[in-house]
Amino acid sequence: MAEAVRLAQRGVYSTHPNPNVGCVIVSRDEIVGRGWHACAGEPHAEVFALREAGERARGADVYVTLEPCSHQGRTPPCADALIKAGVRRVVAAMQDPNPRVAGEGLERLTAAGIQVETGLLEAQARQLNPGFISRLERGRPWVRLKLAASLDGRTAMASGESQWITGVAARQDVQRLRARSSAVVTGIATLLADNPAMNVRLDAQQLNGVEPVRQPLRVVMDSQLRMPATAKMLLLPGGVLVLTTNGDQAAWQALQHAGAEVALVEEHDGRVSPAAVLELLAQRDVNEVLLECGPTLAGTFMAAGLVDELVLYLAPHLMGDAACGLLSLPGLEKMQDRIALEWMDVRQVGSDLRITARPKASG
Repeated sequence: MAEAVRLAQRGVYSTHPNPNVGCVIVSRDEIVGRGWHACAGEPHAEVFALREAGERARGADVYVTLEPCSHQGRTPPCADALIKAGVRRVVAAMQDPNPRVAGEGLERLTAAGIQVETGLLEAQARQLNPGFISRLERGRPWVRLKLAASLDGRTAMASGESQWITGVAARQDVQRLRARSSAVVTGIATLLADNPAMNVRLDAQQLNGVEPVRQPLRVVMDSQLRMPATAKMLLLPGGVLVLTTNGDQAAWQALQHAGAEVALVEEHDGRVSPAAVLELLAQRDVNEVLLECGPTLAGTFMAAGLVDELVLYLAPHLMGDAACGLLSLPGLEKMQDRIALEWMDVRQVGSDLRITARPKASG
């Protein structure tokens, strides 16, 4: 199963909106088939593993990181393929949270006389697909907030100058975060200040060799439709979605003519509602969101409890008291008001530190 998890990780940059899945087939203590899901619309992990195993799949044990599907989607049901191949046992790390499957694949295997087990390395299997699981279990994507700061927690000089706080290696690492994300979300303030591209600038060989490189949907929260039609991201490959509370048709048409899609969403405190944004993105099969924005919007998502993971790049320099802070979090006045986090990972990336943390579960 550990090998199946490793194989599944090869699809992290390319399977959207499908989950990352790996499969290993074992016959007489020998691995005879390996497979992983690479792209939506292409065969699933079990099919590739069965192809490699051939006749040796008959009577074999199958280890797969997610319950085999039982429904006809873009590809035929994997449960049926396993039954047809005559496997003896299927060990699934976890049940599929998709209500179209949700145990039905395992039941179909059991009904065919195949021994079924679940739960082996389930925690590792869930870590493969935080966004897919979040979208199906909570109705919203997994939100990863990316931050870059000096050692004293500053993100830009008082003048607004911020390029570059971190080094080349850290910026390359951010490219991989973008590549695994279904969508990158920013606010209009960041767009007007920096005119960012927010695209993936790595080639296929740097992203597990899957071609073409998938560009995430770039989402701009722009309550008053101030986004210029000349914005850099509109000139680049990949979709751009502008979410607004403004129904001005002339402004809509200008952005649509420039290549953006515009959608109306609910407002909260006079601005685009973060919760409404995530609900809309989940309806569009967005699994993982990378939030790249300024301190105000970052603080808004954090205060609303909508951030699942923080990835903070800390650079070894000091920027001083007048520089901009990391997050805008008004109302935290007492120690009991603190937002508790737990460390998930700390490592050096080039000359910088990368800290991954998650909000600590209450209780």
